[in-house]
Amino acid sequence: MNAIVVLCHFCELHGPRTLFCTEVLHSPLPQGAGSGDSPGQSEQAEEEEGGIQMSSRIRSHSPAEGASADSSSPGPKKSDMCEGCRSLPAGHPGYVSHDKETSIKYVSHQHPNHPQLFSIVRQACVRSLSCEVCPGREGPIFFGDEQHGFVFSHTFFIKDSLARGFQRWYSVIAIMMDRIYLINSWPFLLGKVRGIIDELQGKALKVFEAEQYGCPQRAQRMNTAFTPFLHQRNGNAARSLTSLTNDENLWACLHTSFAWLLKACGSRLTEKLLEGAPTEDTLVQMEKLADLEEESEGWDNSEEEEGKAPSQGDAQESRELVKSPTDSSLTLDCSNWNMAPRNQGFRSLRHLRQVLGPSAFRMLAWHVLMGNQVIWKARDADLVQSAFDVLRTMLPIGCVRIIPYSDKYEEAYRCNFLGLAPHVQIPPHILSSEFTVLVEVRTATRSSLYPVLFDDEQPLSKYEFVVTSGSPVAADRVGPTILNKIEAALTNQNLSVDVVDQCLVCLKEEWMNKVKVLFKFTKVDSRPKEDTQKLLSILGAAEEDNVKLLKFWMTGLSKTYKSHLMSTVRSPTSSESRN
Repeated sequence: MNAIVVLCHFCELHGPRTLFCTEVLHSPLPQGAGSGDSPGQSEQAEEEEGGIQMSSRIRSHSPAEGASADSSSPGPKKSDMCEGCRSLPAGHPGYVSHDKETSIKYVSHQHPNHPQLFSIVRQACVRSLSCEVCPGREGPIFFGDEQHGFVFSHTFFIKDSLARGFQRWYSVIAIMMDRIYLINSWPFLLGKVRGIIDELQGKALKVFEAEQYGCPQRAQRMNTAFTPFLHQRNGNAARSLTSLTNDENLWACLHTSFAWLLKACGSRLTEKLLEGAPTEDTLVQMEKLADLEEESEGWDNSEEEEGKAPSQGDAQESRELVKSPTDSSLTLDCSNWNMAPRNQGFRSLRHLRQVLGPSAFRMLAWHVLMGNQVIWKARDADLVQSAFDVLRTMLPIGCVRIIPYSDKYEEAYRCNFLGLAPHVQIPPHILSSEFTVLVEVRTATRSSLYPVLFDDEQPLSKYEFVVTSGSPVAADRVGPTILNKIEAALTNQNLSVDVVDQCLVCLKEEWMNKVKVLFKFTKVDSRPKEDTQKLLSILGAAEEDNVKLLKFWMTGLSKTYKSHLMSTVRSPTSSESRN
């Protein structure tokens, strides 16, 4: 994360001061920060395998301490600082942590070395401890602008028995130029910064209670004759934070905490480059996720309201749903498409084509693309699942409705992919229908073993696949254009399986774009048939099979796209432009 985390303090003598800051360096150390590095310290903790490694660094000069400070060096002069304004002692090297994973350095010191960055930090420090505060002067707040950066600030008090009101005012601020990123990181920063503050306050409270027990300051002040408060201050009144917490390793611990905060906050949010609008498959998948979440919330709410166990009928219905899942639950998770055991089933479309043969595969693929019902009858449910996993890649997600394995026939409106046990009876009118294709998996005889199979495909050699349909595809039939392109990709042995998968994605997007144009032209604009035929010719989809494919794929359009078109048509501006 390109940000800087700073611990600030309101000194009663000098006003707001920066005590300690940690910044991110993506390049070599700034000028004056690395020229005096000791050889041994730069190699410290190199034996660790990863993560952030901390080491000290020697600076050639430190403007904050006033050593060899010139007019151009940022930071206050030594005469303008007291013990309460100082963090690291004079000559302290500061701290550097090396992140080996990203080659980033986290550098901590009292003030930033860069003059412009020092000015930004100084202004944020003053604002966080003066005007930009919460009611009660303790808590988080957000402020900033494009010129000076945006700031997350959390002010808090530290107990001090010698301070006015027995407490001193501090703040932890995080500065960055990306407003959206900082706002999105608000919950994370608030929780982690609050933890750092609680630890500091806890240590200081123990010291305060011990000092009050030994020498109560409140009673001593009340018994002292009245004099102006500032005249009572002695050299020990301005105390450092290490003295208040009684922790000599305080700054090293703060460096570790701030460096981790910068790394963790930068890792929790990542940017993704989206090349163009989301695909229809992505939109449909998001809609199905939303529907499932609403459905689960509805079930949870109904169970809470009823407060009783479901009836026997509801339990039976739930068992049936689990046994025979609905469409949305089956077509949702694309990441699980390839989860079937591939050593016992089909690995890809090319593998399926090799097993079935070119003619049988073409018939099966034609019915899949047309939206007809594809029925597989086999004893091995995993084999059927693997076949559906590879066949569904030819269709948009919105067009896929699967019942992977059932003990009874399901109508085509419920699923276009249906797996059945061998004993299940299929109605005769379905077997003779031109809108159905049946694949029967039988035990193969020795004479029917497939010679095209390789040694690693022997598990499938024990099966014989018979593909039948009431409307067989003629060998000389042209078929849909996308089917011809898919077969050309599958037969090209120069293309790997991964390349063929990308070809399928591109082909589906190409034809889904044609589907969108046809949907808007016919359903939204309500153009006549003559104009529709001209449009199909322009799209290169005037053939009968291409028209059937477009109409079927139109059912796979996302609700988001359809509602967007309808709302555009209903808007007054669109109607005026059309007139």
